[in-house]
Amino acid sequence: MIEIKNLKKSFGNNLVWEDVSLTIPDGETLAIIGKSGSGKSVLMKHINALLFPEDGDVIVDGQYIFDLPYVDLRILRQRFGFLFQGAALFDSISAFENVAFPLRYFTSWKEDRIRNRVMECLEMVNLNDIGNKSTAELSGGMRKRVGLARAIVLQPDYLMYDEPTSGLDPETSDEINELIIHMSDNLNITSIVVTHDMHSVLRIADHAAFLDEKKLSWFGSIEELKVSEHPRLRSFIKASEYQIT
Repeated sequence: MIEIKNLKKSFGNNLVWEDVSLTIPDGETLAIIGKSGSGKSVLMKHINALLFPEDGDVIVDGQYIFDLPYVDLRILRQRFGFLFQGAALFDSISAFENVAFPLRYFTSWKEDRIRNRVMECLEMVNLNDIGNKSTAELSGGMRKRVGLARAIVLQPDYLMYDEPTSGLDPETSDEINELIIHMSDNLNITSIVVTHDMHSVLRIADHAAFLDEKKLSWFGSIEELKVSEHPRLRSFIKASEYQIT
């Protein structure tokens, strides 16, 4: 379980948000939504201590992560997989080697075991036949799926997605959404998804956190989101051109 308590973050004199508090139960998917510049990705990067706050705590399975020694923090971060907005693949190596990279860096596994795990992960994202291809040969959706295979290769407990459907056509976006659901349902992973895509939010998430006016403006279940009368949340949903029915 992840507990976020009274977080405050600024960059210089620029307050991003303050007093952000919420809980993410094990096995659930949280969508973090809000306008550009509201600090969605900043909040996500606090959850595994890639960024540190001015005040407040993040507690992961009872560990106050901002108090951890560096060695323990490195171990904790290995429990988090991360799918970057642009996939962040290494273009100089193959798709297979991109997925294998965390195993080569963080484990002492033999080559046969690495190959079996990489192929298992590529199969999970429906790309079992592209391992030898250069990432430059892949479409945007395929790059996202290779990035997802790499994110799960170390069998994380938590999976973080930064705009996973950004820049994708509707059909490919639906494929990514289905994979997010599959990972959550079949790998017992807790997921945190930063997105502007309200279709995706309603499809994949259990809860949503709406950042607005430099604070956590609204937090609740997806069913509560559908009927919420929160004016700024309603305005955000309307502006996304997605109509909740």
